[in-house]
Amino acid sequence: MPPLTPDALDSARPLVAALRSAGCVFAEDEAELILSTARTPDEAALMVDRRAAGLPLEHVLGWAEFHGLRISLDAGVFVPRRRTEFLVEQAVALARGASLVVDLCCGSGAVGAALATSLDGPELHAADIDPAAVRCARRNLAPFAGQVHEGDLFAALPATLRGRVDVLAANVPYVPTGEVGLLPSEARDHEPLVALDGGADGLDLARRVAAEAPRWLARGGCLLVETSERQAPAAVEAFAAAGLIARLAVSEERCADVVIGVKP
Repeated sequence: MPPLTPDALDSARPLVAALRSAGCVFAEDEAELILSTARTPDEAALMVDRRAAGLPLEHVLGWAEFHGLRISLDAGVFVPRRRTEFLVEQAVALARGASLVVDLCCGSGAVGAALATSLDGPELHAADIDPAAVRCARRNLAPFAGQVHEGDLFAALPATLRGRVDVLAANVPYVPTGEVGLLPSEARDHEPLVALDGGADGLDLARRVAAEAPRWLARGGCLLVETSERQAPAAVEAFAAAGLIARLAVSEERCADVVIGVKP
């Protein structure tokens, strides 16, 4: 983003002051993003008010940056995390020739969009149980002719995909139920619980996906699921129990743990 002009700097000062007084640590950066997004000064002021009230910056802006893309984002939809870019990178490294990609628990469709831009025009499907996320994902995946389905995990997908999926990216919720209340208020208060709560130990959805994935993957197809460092060993065991060749990929820089399972 180019540096602000002197006039823009003058406009930014009251926004920065309001954001800083609301406790925003990166007030200058946020003010710059708001000014670059807002169409009028009144809209910028309203955006600052919404941010000061505690809304995630991405919901205020209406977009999130992910893997070099600007992902459209509606209020109440899960905000894609930058650490999940590591999952995308692992998938691309494994399956550059992929012809069929599925983004399960797709949220805004950020992972599917990133995979579509990084791979050579694969057929793309995505699914989520949250209607608001599905509406958002349809906008984000339309440029890639992606088909977005509403429903619970694999039940949402067309049966014709069984046994054909080369890349199955499932960014499932993995926060243990008892720890949801410990999340930052931006997530706890403004993102859907269904996108955060992973059950008693955080692995309920990961286990369900791993158990059913072999019926949907092509031979040599891969399943990738993000998890936490603490949960990773149990997640690897669940993948292996499902008959997948399982391993763990870790990025210390991004604090990201991705469990990868390949169908023999």
